[in-house]
Amino acid sequence: MGIVFIVIVIGAVLFTPSGDPGAVPDPVDSIAPADGDLVLRQTTVVLDLQSGYEARLTIDGTPIPPTEVGFIEGTGRHEFAPGPGKTIEEWTVGFHVVEATWDRANGLPDPGSLTWSFRVQ
Repeated sequence: MGIVFIVIVIGAVLFTPSGDPGAVPDPVDSIAPADGDLVLRQTTVVLDLQSGYEARLTIDGTPIPPTEVGFIEGTGRHEFAPGPGKTIEEWTVGFHVVEATWDRANGLPDPGSLTWSFRVQ
């Protein structure tokens, strides 16, 4: 157990980007909630990509079906809010981890990924 923790800490130190802590990789325009934010239970997860990209979201290790993610093709905005009958029906109090993967919808591939977390109070 202790070795796993050490490996995670070393990985976080080595692979955490330097510079602006709010910086996100191309083609990400923005994310919400921001990494490390403290939010209310009615929050919506937003991944705003440049136009022409499509994304998949995984929250707390659970893939979110594309049918549950609102997607505006013209703007590249992806949104997920918990609700009745959805994979996640409500946010629990505590930390939540969002993993987003994306690629171009057309043309040459340009895959990428981003992981961030937030805390629900």
